[in-house]
Amino acid sequence: MLRKFYKMQGIGNDYIYFDCLEEPLENPAAAAVKLSDRHFGIGGDGVVLICPSEIADAKMRMFNADGSEGKMCGNAIRCVGKYLYDFGKTDKRTLKIETLSGVKTLFLNVEGGMVKSARVDMGAPEFRPERIPVSLPGGKIVARETEIAGGRVEITCVSMGNPHCVVFGEDPDGIDLEKVGPQFENADIFPDRVNTEFVHIVARNELKMRVWERGSGETLACGTGACAAAAAAVENGFADPDSDIIVHLKGGDLVIRRTAETVYMTGEAALVFSGEVEP
Repeated sequence: MLRKFYKMQGIGNDYIYFDCLEEPLENPAAAAVKLSDRHFGIGGDGVVLICPSEIADAKMRMFNADGSEGKMCGNAIRCVGKYLYDFGKTDKRTLKIETLSGVKTLFLNVEGGMVKSARVDMGAPEFRPERIPVSLPGGKIVARETEIAGGRVEITCVSMGNPHCVVFGEDPDGIDLEKVGPQFENADIFPDRVNTEFVHIVARNELKMRVWERGSGETLACGTGACAAAAAAVENGFADPDSDIIVHLKGGDLVIRRTAETVYMTGEAALVFSGEVEP
């Protein structure tokens, strides 16, 4: 049976969205593998389901290109807010969206009757190793030297609802991410695998990064990854709390602000095209 889909992107982090508010999508993991293929499918970083929620305005479920279910995606959740508002599912400009990492609050920026961008309350960063999780002894892992990918490297580990390993260094454009990314993702110290951000400090409160996402490989952008990088930069003294931190990603820029209580992410959301497909 054909289903309506919406291809949407937040600074190049593109997913295939299905409205499941009234009708669920069977076997979304298989659909994600099939439809994410950029040659034989629609093409995307995965599939997102917009579902009903008993505790929020809607629930977001996301599946990576390999079929694994993710807990949270900052770029995808902005597009969920855009869909709900632009297609008349709500007239609210402040939305609560349920995810596997908790209920997130979205503040929609509407121009000409359509959502242009959104600010997301991403929640507080989690540095306790057992909550990330990462299997290293001691307290929080900030600028901790450890052995990964055949060498010694300084890492900062943080969860933004999903696990992240942040590596500060030179311009990430020089990194062979196709080689190094899987070595970090599947390192023994990360029992749930990990998303890895390779970050260069351009200036105070300005970062440039590339990201290797577990289950998807390199993507043009990662919202939780940008939040993790900014939180790690504050923790390492490279950026200031309660200040706008500009994060340059391959797909565009995000503005991140870490307060004492939470992390805010602001970025655009866009509809690319829509159509019908057999999932």
